[in-house]
Amino acid sequence: MRIFVFKHFHKFTHKQNISNSDLIDAIKRAEQGLIDADLGGGVIKQRIARKGQGKSSGYRSIILFKHKDKAFFAHGFAKNEQSNISTQELIFFKSLAKDVFALSEEKLQFLLDEQELTELTNEQQNL
Repeated sequence: MRIFVFKHFHKFTHKQNISNSDLIDAIKRAEQGLIDADLGGGVIKQRIARKGQGKSSGYRSIILFKHKDKAFFAHGFAKNEQSNISTQELIFFKSLAKDVFALSEEKLQFLLDEQELTELTNEQQNL
């Protein structure tokens, strides 16, 4: 499973002190079928616990997810700041999911080179 983080989401994780292992845990749960909300079209919502607290008072992540293939962390928000994403946002994320899963390896590498995406390495995933 390849795990990618969009630049905007990476800034969110840094600001909120969310670790790469927290992100990997969210994907491992999804791979096991433990998805908090399947929004359709390759878009899922996963909870990420706030340090020292539980998942219910933590963060929500919108992930573009294709089982046993790729996952892209696209958007994050604190539950106490936003209850959910809007219908328009969901439409956008479904369209984005379709686009990112169709990317060639060359285009994916270009986004990595331009630092629009970062990839969590296999070593990080095996923690």
